[in-house]
Amino acid sequence: MHLAALLSFRLGGTDGVSIESAKWRSALEGLGFEVTTVAGEGPVDHLVPGLAMAAQKPPARREIERATEGADLVVVENLCSLPLNRGAAEVVAQARAGRPTILHHHDLAWQRPGLGTDPPPNDPAWRHVTINELSRRELSDHGIEATTIYNRFDTATPAGARDGTRSALGVQPHERLFLQPTRALPRKNVPGGLALAQRLSATYWLLGPAEDGYGPELDRLLANAEGPVLRGPPPSAAAPNTAAPNTAAPNTADAYAACDLVLLPSTWEGFGNPALESAVHRRPLCIGPYPVARELAGFGFEWFGLEEPDRIDRWLAGPDAAVLEHNWEVADTHFSLRTLPERIGAVLSTLPISF
Repeated sequence: MHLAALLSFRLGGTDGVSIESAKWRSALEGLGFEVTTVAGEGPVDHLVPGLAMAAQKPPARREIERATEGADLVVVENLCSLPLNRGAAEVVAQARAGRPTILHHHDLAWQRPGLGTDPPPNDPAWRHVTINELSRRELSDHGIEATTIYNRFDTATPAGARDGTRSALGVQPHERLFLQPTRALPRKNVPGGLALAQRLSATYWLLGPAEDGYGPELDRLLANAEGPVLRGPPPSAAAPNTAAPNTAAPNTADAYAACDLVLLPSTWEGFGNPALESAVHRRPLCIGPYPVARELAGFGFEWFGLEEPDRIDRWLAGPDAAVLEHNWEVADTHFSLRTLPERIGAVLSTLPISF
């Protein structure tokens, strides 16, 4: 059995890179690989602190080689894409020189303010995979050939517990609940989502935590909100059709089921998983004008823009289930998780090693 290693700054969390890496792990296992994980933070098989974004010094090359020893393939998840730990990226590139490696790019340096314009490293033994066509074209402009594999989603996810979750949150059946299922960072545009909720007399619900020092600003914004605000995952909801409490941890399906509108007001996303999750869970979406949103919309999704509060208000007053079904069908046709092993396998077939 071949061994593959997934390597990043951090793995096993709720950020998009961790979530998509977990999907790649399952796909690689489906292709017959044994998979190990290597990161500077998180519940991983091999913890290498020097890989973390905030590491004081990068890892030694021997640490990377030891952590990936025996790996026939290493998938580098964004660590060589964004210069958040330049020393670590350089060491990983040196350690993987001439060895079968996939650089999985979720973002690129020039797509984030203040991170520079340097392209990722390259090597004849490597393959580059982007999560959108915009990044693929931009890499091409730098002389790097890449393949686009869009993030994939389980379109057969069971519906969550709407009534029980809303009751646990203290939200009445007639009240509007708008869910922003993201972390809180400047580019996530919490003010935009909050303003729309206030405009349409809805409770604003932010699912994720503040990161990168955004906590004080988030606290200020939410403290000054003119309408109801909820933060964090919901408490345990009552299990459907039973009097016994559901002791399982609340999941994303419950959050989507409970809301009336999904908010993704971001100014930048490498992909924006809530855009597809809203379709999978058959919920309407209000999306910000980030560039990749336009790319995704081109597949035929019917979404609302932040600048359309009146249109959203009318839709919520008389929801059209056909729109939600249409969006699910687009997601199932173009972004289904069941196609991920095949897409990864096609990239593997071009590597200078037979798998």
